[in-house]
Amino acid sequence: MVPLIVTLAVVVVALSLTAALLIARGRARRGTLSSGDQPTPRPAESPPTPPGAAPRPTESAPEPPIATPRPLATQEGQAEPPRLRDRLGAARKMFAAYATSVLARGSISSETWAELEEALIRADVGLKTARKLLADLRDQVTSGAVTTPADLMAALETLMGDTLRRVSGDSSLAFEPDTTNVWLFVGVNGVGKTTTIGKIAAREMASGRHVVVAAGDTFRAAAIDQLELWAKRAGAGFVRGLPGGDPSAVIFDAVQHAGARGSNLVLADTAGRLHTKANLMEELKKVRRVAERPPGKVTEVLLVVDATTGQNGLAQAREFTSAIGVTGVVLTKLDGTAKGGIVVAIQEELGIPVKLVGLGEGQADLVEFDPEAFVTAMLH
Repeated sequence: MVPLIVTLAVVVVALSLTAALLIARGRARRGTLSSGDQPTPRPAESPPTPPGAAPRPTESAPEPPIATPRPLATQEGQAEPPRLRDRLGAARKMFAAYATSVLARGSISSETWAELEEALIRADVGLKTARKLLADLRDQVTSGAVTTPADLMAALETLMGDTLRRVSGDSSLAFEPDTTNVWLFVGVNGVGKTTTIGKIAAREMASGRHVVVAAGDTFRAAAIDQLELWAKRAGAGFVRGLPGGDPSAVIFDAVQHAGARGSNLVLADTAGRLHTKANLMEELKKVRRVAERPPGKVTEVLLVVDATTGQNGLAQAREFTSAIGVTGVVLTKLDGTAKGGIVVAIQEELGIPVKLVGLGEGQADLVEFDPEAFVTAMLH
């Protein structure tokens, strides 16, 4: 019995010594940690890259997100107007290609004149206006006032600016106090009349005027609903009629509504119509006559033109002016075309000022036309 107990004791002691030896070796390899120490975490290892695959990039700590800059605000809380130069990129790039070719020549040659004429026509300045500008430039070359290609480009910029300033004058929209002003918006389908009216309604309400919007396009239910939404957003009054009803009746009701409530501005939409349809133009004349009935007074007839239509926009302006006496042009979608020269054609050939230009979808993207800024943005 005693030998068995002795044998068991020897085995226990041997196992204890073996365990102590193993623990000591492990500490020697890792380094002994005190009670206050914390182990340094190891970076997670990426799984092995499969044969033939590109090596995985080493991941670093994520960078803090970049804050999206907010648009600057005006005193009324609206976004700052866009830079004209930024929005006329297509037109500027087209002109720049021709200007580079002209300036690369050592002198003014027949090729120079051909390139300038092509540039002006491609910009939709129009053949008549382009030839007039070139004739003025040739006179300056003949007289010795212009001698180099650089002088020629500078003279072209001056001539275009003078042409626009001759007609533009004050681009602000006419408004007479102590009366119910009516601004009629006319044009063909799809040029952006409804959106333009909505933007102007918001701007005029923000300036302190009391606005009533009249949905005179009774032939398109979608246009009526869209215009009503714009009016609600602006806080303006809204008058609509029955679908397919008489547009003149809607305009008349809107003017009477505005007069009874002391509103001093009615923005009147009209149905889009082809300028070549005589019966539709006669209907537009009736709309204007009705809008003039007391207490209404038509102080602006604004033709909305899509800049991308180019010379067709000039034909529209000519016919609408002949029918109802357009007082100003709103040129939309100018940011999406290289045909910005239509501004020059409209003002030079018809003597109608471009008062507003649309440079995008936002409310702040409808801005007053500035001749100097426009020419600089086109040519530089």
